[in-house]
Amino acid sequence: MSLDFERPIIELRKKISELQKFMIENNLNLSSEIDKLQERLKKLEVEIYENITPFQRVQIARLRNRPTTLDYIPLLFTNFLELHGDRLYGDDKAIIGGIAKYKEVPVTIIGQQRGRNTKESIERNFGYPHPEGYRKALRLMKQAEKFNRPIITFIDTAGAYPGKESEERGISEAIARNLFEMSNLKVPIISIVIGEASSGGALGISVSNHIHMLENSWYSVISPEAAASILWKDSAHAIKAAEYMKITAPDVKELGIIDTLIPEVKGGAHNDIESQAKMIESTIESSLKELLSLSLDELIQQRYEKFRNIGVFRIGEGNPLSF
Repeated sequence: MSLDFERPIIELRKKISELQKFMIENNLNLSSEIDKLQERLKKLEVEIYENITPFQRVQIARLRNRPTTLDYIPLLFTNFLELHGDRLYGDDKAIIGGIAKYKEVPVTIIGQQRGRNTKESIERNFGYPHPEGYRKALRLMKQAEKFNRPIITFIDTAGAYPGKESEERGISEAIARNLFEMSNLKVPIISIVIGEASSGGALGISVSNHIHMLENSWYSVISPEAAASILWKDSAHAIKAAEYMKITAPDVKELGIIDTLIPEVKGGAHNDIESQAKMIESTIESSLKELLSLSLDELIQQRYEKFRNIGVFRIGEGNPLSF
């Protein structure tokens, strides 16, 4: 799966591949021509990937073949045991969770999971969690606190499910309860945005000490299409909305909403998941090392101050405002 802006790169790669095949089949020496094309490819990749627009990053985050929580878990952790159900209603497959080891340190893992094909997308409700998903997440978080396990969450959702049955079972209360409880958990909490992170659906498992974000992910209260429909009465203005909303990783890092921008492999995480996992691993390692050195009171205070300071800005000199 590819995007329109990547087409020149894909066509040039195809041309190089065909030329290499032709050289081998006909026993010809075309190394000089191939070297020139490869050099041209490098320049083209730099030109395109270093000038990606905000909406193009949104498109990358939505790719069907973009790595999911379940793709990263076996590359980052060992002995993962998935746990199911909220003990109130049922098991929401849009949120997965369980216990594992990170470099021999027991941890609790929670993540939103979208489908990687049509059948799985339906099974996972396209990554839109129901209330029972957030209640399952909270159950696992309280268990992690009981056994003193750090919590690592993976954020990848376009939002909580807004359907009738979700409202009937208390989606707003479930998310609000998670925000309240997570703010006071006595264990380190680390969140990593690996794709989309929209609205309360994302925030419901990301009230964390540290929030990290992959380079081609986005984090916002609303999607660019929905914002465009409100502001300009036309979702076709999503490209403009994505730019104005400052929702990409570089933007939210500059605004102080996230702690670390994790670089992606060339073209996006889907091009080399193993290498991408190594980049995430180093971020988790440094984050855990820092947080495990804090006392319980310091952990809670650090988390409080982090979210209290989000949204603070200055107008003029020495005039702080916060919302």
